[in-house]
Amino acid sequence: MSLPTEPVGDGNVLLSHQDGIAHIRLNRPNDANGMNNGLLRDLYQAIMICHGSEDVRAVLLTGAGKNFCAGGDIKEFASKGEKLPAHIRTATALLQDAAQALMRLDAPVIAAIQGYATGGGGFGMACAVDLVVAAESAKFLAGATKVGMSPDAGTTTTLPALVGHRKAMEILLTNPTMTAAEAKDLGIVNRVVPDADLLDAAMALATELASGPPLAQAAVKRLLRQGKALPVEACFTEEARNVAELSGTADAREGLASMIERRPATFTGR
Repeated sequence: MSLPTEPVGDGNVLLSHQDGIAHIRLNRPNDANGMNNGLLRDLYQAIMICHGSEDVRAVLLTGAGKNFCAGGDIKEFASKGEKLPAHIRTATALLQDAAQALMRLDAPVIAAIQGYATGGGGFGMACAVDLVVAAESAKFLAGATKVGMSPDAGTTTTLPALVGHRKAMEILLTNPTMTAAEAKDLGIVNRVVPDADLLDAAMALATELASGPPLAQAAVKRLLRQGKALPVEACFTEEARNVAELSGTADAREGLASMIERRPATFTGR
């Protein structure tokens, strides 16, 4: 299945595909990629296209313009007046769908973050993806309680898994604006690079992952996600089952052969 290079849905999200890498780009730069319901629907559609393609080996998530994503579209929220609760219920459901779809992709998901990543749409997505590359000048802010709301996009689960319960409590209650370096020290960000190198660095990481063994990478994502809820004994069982299953694949045989022959492996996902 070939992926479109045109805007997805109403054009709030762009999607392209090359060399096994799907690039999903939030495309409301004049609004700091604030997530209104239209963007959330387009984002979910883009992610589901990736779910349906066997050719996608890694996913790169970026935001057009100066900011990755400034969270929800506060102008749209303010315009709803007394109808805001009904609107928020829809927006939250759409955001949950998108975040869960990202987390359940077999392919690794890398976010490249510049400017601000705030609220459920920005900070929440940064916590939901698998790896984060941030520009040196990037800023991170949970922000929900700052405007009298509570976190969404799964942040109350993903953030504690990254930084620990007490630190997550502090972040979500006091809303510090974190630098990229601070976010890296906490485990929210994997790599910090000069601003000018952001996209190249994130694409290089995506390229590296896209050449890896997709079945094994999908197993890692699944096991780590399950491990948050399972007792350690059950994790042992799942790990053993996955290793035995993967050992029968062509990729495992190729991986072993490449080590013996001292050459790069070529994985096919079989």
